[in-house]
Amino acid sequence: MLLNDGVTPRPSARRFPLRFLFYVCVMSDFPPDSSVVERVVPSPNHSERQGFARADMIVLHYTGMASGDAALQRLCDPEAKVSSHYLVYENGSIVQLVPEARRAQHAGVSSWEGVTDINSRSIGIEIVNPGHDFNYPEFPRRQIAAVTTLCRSILTRNPIRRDRVVAHSDVAPSRKQDPGEKFPWRLLSESGVGLWVEPEPISDWLSLIPGDTGDTVAELQTALASYGYGVPVTREYDDVTKDVVKAFQRHFRPAQIDGMADSSTRETLRRLLEARDKLSPPADRPTTS
Repeated sequence: MLLNDGVTPRPSARRFPLRFLFYVCVMSDFPPDSSVVERVVPSPNHSERQGFARADMIVLHYTGMASGDAALQRLCDPEAKVSSHYLVYENGSIVQLVPEARRAQHAGVSSWEGVTDINSRSIGIEIVNPGHDFNYPEFPRRQIAAVTTLCRSILTRNPIRRDRVVAHSDVAPSRKQDPGEKFPWRLLSESGVGLWVEPEPISDWLSLIPGDTGDTVAELQTALASYGYGVPVTREYDDVTKDVVKAFQRHFRPAQIDGMADSSTRETLRRLLEARDKLSPPADRPTTS
């Protein structure tokens, strides 16, 4: 999610900072990495990947801004220092801003599988949706079809395991909630993008809640960390654990997002780990540079 300035630009009078217009005018296009890209709008906000020769993750975001053009402007603003590799509009139009070989600046302070430089190991996709601050509309089918096609294209060029297609909220659970509980992860999984299991039906018993301590809490934290979440095993159901549980629910059990580790949440997590362990693993990580 991008920072939102709270100003909704009128379509008939969009204004772009001169620095943005100057940059777009003088920066030469690079060839798109995929044939599904409609146009290239280069962002200045990228660098070399550190420790990873190429990506082994995809991170999906929503823009969280009033319009797609406002998001594009911000992603290309050298003073904003944020970017993504791709931007997908509501109508399915795909814009590439950063070559896949480069490190875009989309994840911020984040962690997955113990790695904190998520930008160096991932490809970031911003999906145009105003998000929770603007009534959080459904994602149009055409947009989801475009995101799915783009991800499948990325997977042909990068050895990314299905469980490493994640949400921004997965890698930054205490800061972010995008792309949110309305994002149709199940549909993507049916097309081979991301990992999904059928959630266990919700019940109202055997919940772990903030303030609980002991072995059962440690088992929950260990299971979440095993999947990739950045949660320490403290044996205490603290705020970090609650945030991670909410992120897990938002992605894998979106019917109820409360941060309480009920039996449905824990059983869904168990099934997910079991499904993950059955994946035929490519090399655990790409060759480092």
